[in-house]
Amino acid sequence: MEQLGQEYARLCAAAGAAPQEAVLRRLREHDGPRGRLDLAAQSLSLQTCSALGRLLPGAAPVAALALGDCGLSEEGVRLLLHGLCSNTTVKSLDLKGNNLRSVGAEALGKLLRQNKSIRSLTLEWNSLGLWEEGFSFFCQGLRANNVLHRLDLRNNQINHQGAGELAMALTHNTSLQELDLRWNNIGLLGGRALVNCLHSNKTLKRLELAGNNVPGDILKAVEQALDHNQDRDVILSEAQNKVNILSKEVLSLKDEKNKQFMDFVDTVDKQKEERARSEKMSAARVSQLQEALDEQYSIMNSLKTKLQMTEAALALSEQKVRNLGELLNAMKQEQNCVAECHIRELQQQKQEGADREGKLLHDLSAASEKNLLLRNQVDELERKCKVQQDQLFQVKQDLTSTTAELKLRAVEAEERLEMEKRRYKQSLEDMESLRIKEVGRLTQQMEASERSMHNRIQSLEAIRISLEEELSQVKAAALTERGQAEEELIKVRSQARLEEQQRLEHLEEKLRLMTESRDEAQNCCLKQKEMVAEAQAKAKQLSLYADGLKRRLDELQQDLDSKEEEKVTELNKVKLELQEQIGHLEAERTAQDGLREKIAALERQLKALSSNHREALLDKEGEISLLLEKLRMKEAEISRMREEEAQRASFLQNAIMAYVQGSPLGTHSSRK
Repeated sequence: MEQLGQEYARLCAAAGAAPQEAVLRRLREHDGPRGRLDLAAQSLSLQTCSALGRLLPGAAPVAALALGDCGLSEEGVRLLLHGLCSNTTVKSLDLKGNNLRSVGAEALGKLLRQNKSIRSLTLEWNSLGLWEEGFSFFCQGLRANNVLHRLDLRNNQINHQGAGELAMALTHNTSLQELDLRWNNIGLLGGRALVNCLHSNKTLKRLELAGNNVPGDILKAVEQALDHNQDRDVILSEAQNKVNILSKEVLSLKDEKNKQFMDFVDTVDKQKEERARSEKMSAARVSQLQEALDEQYSIMNSLKTKLQMTEAALALSEQKVRNLGELLNAMKQEQNCVAECHIRELQQQKQEGADREGKLLHDLSAASEKNLLLRNQVDELERKCKVQQDQLFQVKQDLTSTTAELKLRAVEAEERLEMEKRRYKQSLEDMESLRIKEVGRLTQQMEASERSMHNRIQSLEAIRISLEEELSQVKAAALTERGQAEEELIKVRSQARLEEQQRLEHLEEKLRLMTESRDEAQNCCLKQKEMVAEAQAKAKQLSLYADGLKRRLDELQQDLDSKEEEKVTELNKVKLELQEQIGHLEAERTAQDGLREKIAALERQLKALSSNHREALLDKEGEISLLLEKLRMKEAEISRMREEEAQRASFLQNAIMAYVQGSPLGTHSSRK
């Protein structure tokens, strides 16, 4: 990369030294941030090492750095590794064949403590094992490192003491997977130290010990421990995959629950909107019925005024008839008086009889004509009375038709109310079915979680048994080794005892954590069962309450039917009374005052019936509003129960995660 070469040339010029052409050419030929910078077999000067140490810090565009067989000096190695301490891009570092000594080992230890990106480190053909203090510092850095995966220490003259330091570092290292120690001088004691460290280290999968004078039984023990680590890594990966699958399933279940909850909220909102629309429609219908009733009342008032006018006309006609009767009586009296006068005049004046007789005949004819006229007037008045009676009959027919229309509208209103009740019952039944389905699904989920927990407990029991078997095998191996090499065990007896005690404590701690996690899982299962029982009891209570509401609705419907029957009977009675009153009016005209009183009583009864009907409608509306309020309360309770179910599901998920973390796999991951 041209920019990297220019920066190297600038740093060399600033230090007052000429850049090395081979290094400059390799820097210019470097192919990007993911490429490999190969400076192997290049004799790097101190100025070049200093310039490279300044180029490497931070995000230098280098992924692999090869510095093998470069003949690096102690100061040059220190400058290069100091620059790599803060590097974040180099993944592989090759320093083979540079005869690194004490200063190089210390710089490597510092690099391993501070660098967080190097995954592979090659140190073949160096002399790190000759310097005990420097190699101890290197092992301390390896102990603190948690990113290195591969370490090559071939041909580094590492003895059994260096192997012991390396084993102590490996007991605390949790990232190294491959370690190559071929062609060193580890020996029997170093091999045993490495075998002992493998009991604590669970990440190392490959350990090469050829050419170290290590006995075959130790090599077999190392191979067994590595196989155990590989199996454990496979189990860990499978468990992690299962945990990931379970977490995905839990997330999918959460998403499904959220979707179902949102769908339920949408359905509830839709039902609320439909209920609001139905309430608006019912209010509009009630207002329409009220307007129709007002119109009927206005019609009744107009009919009443017409009846009053006809009654006034009847009174006038009766007054006229009475006046005509009085006139007839007066005329009869006059005729009687005239006849008496004529008789007296005939008796007194018989002589003037002929003339006066003619005159009287003429007067008699005039009187007869007047009588005919009066009779015609009486007939005309009777016809008018009949017409008024016909009008009164027509008015009564109109009154019956209006009452029939009112009854039909009342029946329609009752039918609409019945439809609203049926719709409300249907919504209650739908909500009940949804609740039953939700409770069934939750019980199925609880049973599945219980089965998975029982399976997990059985697997943990199997792991505990295998650990106990491994412990017994280790004790047997320790006893056999103690008989073979008593002299060597005198030196390391205290260390072996301490390590054995630590392992026993660690295993006891694992067993205790496993028992605690199992008890917690059982307690969680019991709590979940109690919660399910409580939910079922609440569901039963809600079903009983819904049955009570249904019975209440049936009672209200029966009351409404009884009131309707009473209203029908009262209307029939009113019709009969009206017919009787019409017959009485037709039979005798003298009972008009009583008829008026009865009409007034009937009007009062109609007003009372209409007021009672209005009060009944208001009562029904109040009961409907109470039922709607109870429905809203039930919906709030159902939403609260769903929130509690969501909290229980989250609690179950937390318990599962705590159980997984409490298992040996989880303790290992937490220790990481």
